[in-house]
Formats: sequence, C-alpha cells, structure tokens
Amino acid sequence: MAGEFDGKVAVVTGGSRGIGAAVANRFAQEGASVVIGYNSSADEAHALKEELKTAGARCIAVRSDVVETEEVAALMNKAVDAFGRLDILAACAGISHFGALPTLSPQAADQVFAVNMRGQLFAAQHAAHHMADGGRIILTSSNAARRAVFEHTLYTASKAAVDAMVRCLSIELGQRGITINAVAPGATATAMVAQNAAKYQPPGMNLTAEEWLDVSYALDRLATPAEVAGAYAFLAGKDAAYISGRTLPVESCVF
Repeated sequence: MAGEFDGKVAVVTGGSRGIGAAVANRFAQEGASVVIGYNSSADEAHALKEELKTAGARCIAVRSDVVETEEVAALMNKAVDAFGRLDILAACAGISHFGALPTLSPQAADQVFAVNMRGQLFAAQHAAHHMADGGRIILTSSNAARRAVFEHTLYTASKAAVDAMVRCLSIELGQRGITINAVAPGATATAMVAQNAAKYQPPGMNLTAEEWLDVSYALDRLATPAEVAGAYAFLAGKDAAYISGRTLPVESCVF
C-alpha cells in the first residue's frame, strides 16, 4: 500500500466497525501505519487488522474505552511505541441516543456526553501531545447537530459540542501547526443507522425506508462508510492544509 500518507501514523478510535473501519481502511490504502482503537468489538477489530496487514499495511489493534481518559492516553502511547510517531487522529467512536424529554436521565446524559464529547476531547488532547507541526486531528460530528430531530436531544447536543470544540481548539493548536476539524456524516449505511432509521421520521410519519430516502435525500440513498471516509482522508491530506476549525458535512439531506 502506498499513497499520500506514506510514512504517516494514524490512530482511529471506534475503528473496528462502520465509518471508523472505513477510515482505517482508507488511511491504510494511502500508505499510513494504522492503529485501530476499539472497545467492545474485538473480533471485528482484529479481523480488520489482519485484512489490512495481508494487503501490506502496518497495523495494530488496541482496546481503548474512550470514556476512560487513562486508556485514551495509553492508546496514543502505544501508537508511538509501535510506529515511532503520531501524525493523524480520526476520532470516530460514538453512540446514539433517542429519548423523549420526560424520560431523560442524568445517567443517560453523562453516558452520551462521555463518549461523544468528552471522549473526543481527550483523544484530541493526548494525540496532540505526541504530534509535531503539521499534525491533523479529525473529530466526528453529525448532520443532526444542525437539524431538529424528534427525541434526539442528547445526541444532537453532544455533536453540536464537537462543532464548538474544533472551532475553539483550532486557535490553540494552530500555534503548533496542527489542524483540527470535524466530519458531519448524514445518514450512512451503518449498524447504528439501521437500528434507528425509523426514529428519524417526524411524529405521525410512517414511510417505508425507501419512501423516506426518496423524499429526504437528493441522491435517494444512504451514504456508504467508504464515501464518508473520503472526507477524513481529505482533511488529513495536503489539500486541506489551510482548513482548520471547520465541520465538513457529508450528506445529501434536502431539509
């Protein structure tokens, strides 16, 4: 494998499945040494690791719960121990949540923000600690952060916080020549979306999945994880050298 990221080292949290796995694969295809961070999906992570190694990539898989800051720090340390440096972080670990206002609990709020916001914040902190000038940090937001989605308050708020983080951290990290941005995927063909697809419709609307796509998306289909991964590769690449503090949407949603 050879390409734009030859000689670079990339850490991908949530790298065992869905968008994270596609991002890890894309970086490896472009020549990066890849560290797949995972929490509960050990089989998938190690299967992807072996697939990438068979294709010629340098790759390791490391268990790391992004809620536990010490484990996040250890993940970055293991990347440097294995490959000698750290150039790119793609923070893809995340969880979804739906719930009506009367049902929301402090525990649910803490869990969603711990993974989706705090986990990405401290991944950025510990990755930046190891990065030299020119490092790239890409967090994961959502198109839901800019839309009104029924009973989706905790999730959308946690992703809106990511948009705010990249804006503010761009100033601080820019002093070291490090860019930080976010990707905001729309509806993507992942297990998370499959489990929650019907919940994205407004109350009283009972369209089939095909009907919902037809009226809601200009391209009449879900994005593939590989298509979303292209946005992470762009923000990590040379053509995005002057982009920082921004959230890049990857969607064809028409409202």
